[in-house]
Amino acid sequence: MTDTASTPRRGYGPLILGVVLITLMAVLPLLNVSIPGILPSATYEPGALALLSLAMVFAALALSYNMLLGTSGMLSFGHALYFGAGAYGLGIALKYFGVPLWPGVVIALVGGLVIALITGAVSMRVGGIPFAMVTLAFAEAGSVLVRRNSAVTGGEEGLSLNSAGVPDFLVGVVNSKNLYWFTLAIFVVIYLMSLWVDTSRLGRLARAVSENELRVRVLGLEPARAKLVVFVIAAGCAGLAGVAYMLLQSGAVPRAVSADLTITVLVMVVLGGVGYRWGAIVGGVVYTVLDQRLTVLAGSDAIASLPSLVRVPLSEPLFLLGSLFIVVVIFVPGGIAGTVDGWWARRRRQRRRDAIATLERAEGASESKEVGP
Repeated sequence: MTDTASTPRRGYGPLILGVVLITLMAVLPLLNVSIPGILPSATYEPGALALLSLAMVFAALALSYNMLLGTSGMLSFGHALYFGAGAYGLGIALKYFGVPLWPGVVIALVGGLVIALITGAVSMRVGGIPFAMVTLAFAEAGSVLVRRNSAVTGGEEGLSLNSAGVPDFLVGVVNSKNLYWFTLAIFVVIYLMSLWVDTSRLGRLARAVSENELRVRVLGLEPARAKLVVFVIAAGCAGLAGVAYMLLQSGAVPRAVSADLTITVLVMVVLGGVGYRWGAIVGGVVYTVLDQRLTVLAGSDAIASLPSLVRVPLSEPLFLLGSLFIVVVIFVPGGIAGTVDGWWARRRRQRRRDAIATLERAEGASESKEVGP
């Protein structure tokens, strides 16, 4: 009776925790919270809100990539192509089509989905490493198109946001709170899409395909279609994150389309734990905060005063991030979420063994009393 009654409460636990966390994040801009060394200012000030918003964008992008790698087992080196399609698509729609923000968002997302459908269908003709190489080729092709077509995309200088079509409450530093809440809303939408994919029949089928595609074929199912649908949904979520990025940064640069960004997102997912939604979020947030704060640390007087043997590596944020990634891969192969999940599983097994041992001792004591004088 106790186990049956407690099961629903455990099932609602993650939902309640998620609602509490989202509520806390929503009211954070209204609070005066300072975290020295992590946030550049109090949470109600533009500096902290900009960093938190950027962290949510990359956490959302990591969630979308986790759909590919964690759910479907697809290692892609071209996922940034769809992130860039969202960012550049919105910028082009606002600047050259003269449409307002929301039609521009729709144009950017539809364009990104069409690109994902075409490139995904071609890429999935192969699997494994060849699939990764084909997606890399598409990403490089997209990067070349962005860099070479400077008349449309701005080339190496990037494409600036045409704020004429954007509502006033989403423009400028004075509206950092509104941009933060807009980004939070997009983050929640992408998380719900990721949750739906993972818990739906589509996600279970994609997971089965990643484990044993031949068995899925023998059962009469279509693995290619399931993988393509997940691929397109993940690309659409990446495009939505790109829309938020465009509004936050008031522009986009060619790196938003490059394979270099995809590798960065891959590091985020591995750091957080492949296959864990909350791990992808933690990995995206941790990487973004470290990337921003280590850059500040590298230029500080404290680092400049160190001997050259120590100063040179510490003044390179990418060196520190790379070292962190190596440490995680070697010593924490499951990432942050995998390590916590493993620790929690071991703890539950130990508690179960302790309970069984206690029960056996109680039964032994009871039997000894029955046979006693």
